[in-house]
Amino acid sequence: MAKAKSGGPAKPSPRKWSAAVGQNSDALDLARGVFAKDSPSAIARSLKRSAKRSRRRKSQPFRSAMSMLTFYINRAGRKLPRSRLRVLELAKSELRKVFGRGRHGGGSARRMR
Repeated sequence: MAKAKSGGPAKPSPRKWSAAVGQNSDALDLARGVFAKDSPSAIARSLKRSAKRSRRRKSQPFRSAMSMLTFYINRAGRKLPRSRLRVLELAKSELRKVFGRGRHGGGSARRMR
């Protein structure tokens, strides 16, 4: 019988914690099946609509939408097929377009010198 590193019994980790984050966090109220859509532009438009309507978000709509998309991609990890990852990565570019953002932010006109 192997001992746990902490010296006590190992606690089982909560299952599906990432699903709970999507449902209970203050990030966004998402439409059902938004990440299952086939079109990157449809995903981006849905995320924008959700971000604009949501009363649960704490940040600006663009940041909240991009955060949820990135969170989904990161949580899916290696289980995400390449074709699906490509659609979701393209959705990031589309999200920038629908919010009128450039590649890297575009929120301020300030430049570093």
